Amino acid sequence: MHNPTTSWVNGALVDSTRAAVSVLDHGLTTGDGVFETMKVVDGRPFALTRHLDRLTRSARGLGLPDPDHDLVRRACAEVLAADPVPLGRLRVTYTGGVAPLGSERGTDGPTLVAALGAITRRPDETGVAVVPWRRNEHSAVVGLKTTSYAENVVALAAAHRAGASEALFANTAGRLCEGTGSNVFLVLGGRLLTPPLASGCLAGITRQLVLDWCGAEEADLPLDALRDAEEVFLTSSTRDVQAVTRVDDRELPGPGPVTAKAMAVFAERSGDDLDP
Repeated sequence: MHNPTTSWVNGALVDSTRAAVSVLDHGLTTGDGVFETMKVVDGRPFALTRHLDRLTRSARGLGLPDPDHDLVRRACAEVLAADPVPLGRLRVTYTGGVAPLGSERGTDGPTLVAALGAITRRPDETGVAVVPWRRNEHSAVVGLKTTSYAENVVALAAAHRAGASEALFANTAGRLCEGTGSNVFLVLGGRLLTPPLASGCLAGITRQLVLDWCGAEEADLPLDALRDAEEVFLTSSTRDVQAVTRVDDRELPGPGPVTAKAMAVFAERSGDDLDP
């Protein structure tokens, strides 16, 4: 696989193998940072404006200064121009910057990084595993896409051990919430449903586009709905719409008709407009 070699760090293009931020960066020492991951198609990012808006919402939720959208766009453009991959993952990370070794922030200002990696197209079907840990819908950082990602790392590793590509969480109330890096949709009684933001899930960009384009509805769902669902699929920036054909030990035929239609509609609509 082609591996891009250029990143953008605080205003400069650098070789990714040598790109560096300070060991005192607050994003490293405390997880005081936010990020966005965008799909890149033929050297262009998908839904950049929506991702920038969410980056700002996440930054405000942590009390970071608003990121400069023009600067972030320039960082993305420079990285993509240096290595215009046909299909890639573009990650923008924005942290509290250099700080003391504690929870308080420093005064040097934020760190901004844009990094690019090539990816292959995901399979149309996948398996998921329900993990025993819970999303905290009452958390101080609920709904924010922060660099404090350790619980996702642990849960995803557990899913991989179970032969699945994604882990699904309930929240503290036992309601269906989300995956480690995806949102989940179910077909129940012919209706296409996804947990509401009040469940504690992230406001996924692809999730919202599926709500807008595919007639999906938000619904508070028990975790057991996964056992009753006629169809299940995941959404994320790099999965788009991906059919789930196994939930733990339960096999589902797939992609089912509603999922297949959502896949087709998303592919068509996203192909028509790279910044919907």
